[in-house]
Amino acid sequence: MHVLYFHQHFSTPQGAAGTRSYEMAQALLREGHSVTMVCGSYAQGTTGLTGPFAKGRRRGLVDGIDVIEFNLDYGNHMGFVQRLGVFAKFAIGSIGVALREPADVVFATTTPLTAGIPGIFARWLRRKPFVFEVRDLWPELPRAMGVITNPVVLWLMSVLEWVSYRSADRLVGLSPGIVDGIAARGVDRARIAMVPNGCDLDLFAAPGEAWRPKGAGDEQLLAIFTGTHGPANGLGATLDAAAVLKARGRADIKIALVGQGRDKADLQARAQAENLDNILFIDPVPKTQLAGLMAGADLGMQILRNVPAFYYGTSPNKFFDYISAGLPVLNNYPGWLAGLIADNDCGFAVPPDDPNAFADALIAAADDRTALLRKGKKAHALAESAFSRARLSTDWVNWVTCTAKRQG
Repeated sequence: MHVLYFHQHFSTPQGAAGTRSYEMAQALLREGHSVTMVCGSYAQGTTGLTGPFAKGRRRGLVDGIDVIEFNLDYGNHMGFVQRLGVFAKFAIGSIGVALREPADVVFATTTPLTAGIPGIFARWLRRKPFVFEVRDLWPELPRAMGVITNPVVLWLMSVLEWVSYRSADRLVGLSPGIVDGIAARGVDRARIAMVPNGCDLDLFAAPGEAWRPKGAGDEQLLAIFTGTHGPANGLGATLDAAAVLKARGRADIKIALVGQGRDKADLQARAQAENLDNILFIDPVPKTQLAGLMAGADLGMQILRNVPAFYYGTSPNKFFDYISAGLPVLNNYPGWLAGLIADNDCGFAVPPDDPNAFADALIAAADDRTALLRKGKKAHALAESAFSRARLSTDWVNWVTCTAKRQG
């Protein structure tokens, strides 16, 4: 069957963004289905298309996927109003695609929440089966973070959330909290499947040459964070820990922050002002190169702001990339990932907003490399046993395609 797939921030592994949609599309192809991917242009992503845009879009075949890319630039540096404008333009353009393109099933994935709009139109105007994937709970998360406070905007988003959930034949949640959040809106749990982000073992477990960034010696403990440097990530916590390490004279520990985002310039300015030379700032790298960096690192850091809505309501790509590479994980907030780390002894779960505990965990990792290697092996074992992308993508394909079969 043919799946019409909407993901505004789609990227191939040649980009520095998450590749869940690329991997799921490849799983559909392996099962004999065909895919049209509708997306925008994402600053950290790569769609694989290189031809010119015509009338605001371009189209081509990328690794077997029929990709339609709108000429809508988007980046994490944008302000809220700019982002909202790009989201609206993508949704409006996607409605036309949803009403014209052939499809046996329509699939849309957040973020943003507006990604569900073309699916709603296809469901009610063309009677197409619609599956909606929720990666973050909106408006719950932006409300909890204080990013959006306007009651009218929050109400409109809540209405769109309700309509998206009620229009979808089936839904996918990426974490336990997301599934609970969907169900709390009155959706029957029988219509919801949890399919978390998966581990790309072929990529991260068998990398090319290992490498380290300039400034990190072979003998030093290298802890890395790979992801967006934005308000949600709370990367000030890493600088707080770096200050504690510096005060304790632990020059044998380096922290590398890999990525881009709105807060990066401020973080760099603070590190310079406080002479935190144990923090390294690295530009985003494609996933194919990221695998080599993880092979050269000792520890992965899963960092988020201390917002209770994050505890069970997120499924971060980076966590699964870390354990795929056999990296133990340092997590700095409670929730389901902290529970996984504790239950499987594959890293360190430290309390939020506690730079001393954060620094203590890094020191423990540096002082007992044998124990750290054991944690890394357990991390990789967890990736293989519970989060293999191959197994999860099969579950996902069955859930999505069975929607159309049931309607048929």
